[in-house]
Amino acid sequence: MAEAQTILVSAISFFEIAQKARLGKWPQMAAYVDRLPALLASQRGVATSLEVADCLMAGMMDWPHRDPFDRFLAASALRRRIPIVSADATFDAAVARIW
Repeated sequence: MAEAQTILVSAISFFEIAQKARLGKWPQMAAYVDRLPALLASQRGVATSLEVADCLMAGMMDWPHRDPFDRFLAASALRRRIPIVSADATFDAAVARIW
């Protein structure tokens, strides 16, 4: 990531972070939720939209993983022909993964 010119972050990631903060599953993040877009921009990041085609692909992917957030992320990466950055090896069955 240090060598990347641009770091793309899916809009669905912001939803998942905000939801976990709201539900108390990630209390440390609650103080940062409102500042996430600015923090992303300060670190060469760009938020990518979740498009209709991403949603359709996520729903139709032949991948047994059921987590909707992960399916959106995998479909978005596949459609854009980019790897996903994640520690979760579950993605290996669907998309190229870094980390």
